[in-house]
Amino acid sequence: MAIEPKRIPRAEHPISRSSFTGAVLKALYTLRDAGFQAYVVGGGVRDLLAGLHPKDFDIATDAHPEQIRKLFRSCRLVGRRFLIAHVRFGPEVLEVTTFRGPIGDSHDRDETGRILSDNVYGSLEDDAFRRDFTINGLYYDIRDYGIVDYVGGMDDMKARKLRLIGDPELRYREDPVRMLRAVRIGNKLHFQMDPGAAEPIPRLAPLLREIPAARLFEEVLKLLLNTEAVENFRALHWFHLWHELFPELAAAQDNDPEHVRAFVEWALNNTAERMKHGEPVSPAFLFAALLWTPLAARVRQLRQHQGHPEHLALQQASEEIMARQVLRVAIPKRFSIPAREIWQMQGRFENRRGNAPQRLMAHPRFRAAYDFLLLRAQAGEAPQELADWWTAAQAGQPVEASPEGAEGVPGEGAPRKRRRRRRRGRGGGGGPHSAPPQQH
Repeated sequence: MAIEPKRIPRAEHPISRSSFTGAVLKALYTLRDAGFQAYVVGGGVRDLLAGLHPKDFDIATDAHPEQIRKLFRSCRLVGRRFLIAHVRFGPEVLEVTTFRGPIGDSHDRDETGRILSDNVYGSLEDDAFRRDFTINGLYYDIRDYGIVDYVGGMDDMKARKLRLIGDPELRYREDPVRMLRAVRIGNKLHFQMDPGAAEPIPRLAPLLREIPAARLFEEVLKLLLNTEAVENFRALHWFHLWHELFPELAAAQDNDPEHVRAFVEWALNNTAERMKHGEPVSPAFLFAALLWTPLAARVRQLRQHQGHPEHLALQQASEEIMARQVLRVAIPKRFSIPAREIWQMQGRFENRRGNAPQRLMAHPRFRAAYDFLLLRAQAGEAPQELADWWTAAQAGQPVEASPEGAEGVPGEGAPRKRRRRRRRGRGGGGGPHSAPPQQH
């Protein structure tokens, strides 16, 4: 039996056509003029109703992917579980999806209940009940500029409540990433999570292990590269989701909860403040900070128990920590390599003699490594005097030579000074390279 939706006329909501980009309007009108239904749906509608500026807009239609591709020359079909049309208008790419059909026996699932294949199409009503949260199930209709609501999303918007459509445990099992989305959307909008949506998360958190690591990387960026990063971190920890995303860091946090938590929150606050001021942020810096504590612990193990010199211990630990982390959250090389460079450069800040500071400041990763030094000094893992020296050096202020004594890795002693080797005479028995230099 069909359900009659609630229709909110234009006069009763704040969204107008001017809220959308020209590309969105062109796509909507192209689909409509070709005889198809076309709606803006999801986060774009939700954010506009909340008074926010959406980063992008999604379009839902009854046109099938091949029909969409025929209408737009710049269309590209992507996706495995469900085909999605990416339609490009200059620099803007719109995601256009066909109405999804109801869940049935034809959907492939794994043993945990996760849907593996979803290319079943349906009606607008079917699509509405396939959405995750009620506030994401609101459709802006280009024909009369009203909003179509099958799931009570407008009432939840007014009540500032985050509620799942359908049975929460079943919906999380269908796609465990919804647990991460619940945290992110709730904190973004400052909405209260419905008790029914919150209760299953801690016990279902291990389902994230079934999600491809590359997909979790995208979700982690959405969670931590924003102004609500600290709140998201705390909620992820509370719901036991953090342990599934960053098991190495979670283990280190269990050993020293207050220090590790403070270090992570300082790093996330640093990122949030930069975003508030419109300054660029780097995922490499973020991952360097998140994995620093387990890295430092592993370096100490290698030095104390296997006798590795510091630079070799750091190199091996970097490889091990990154290799284990990418099994859970894939970190592309364009970010993992700079993160490792940030770690490697920490020891170079100790050398402030001669031309070493100028060479270091010319390094392309210097700014990120310097910011990381400031973070370590704030956490008490590097001398504040060292951070102040480099701050003054960048400003061109005269600085006095200081003794080498900063720690490259927490818990390690000051590096030994290299002794100048004397050249011996030709008959002295050994050349200038007769003895290897000391390791640092």
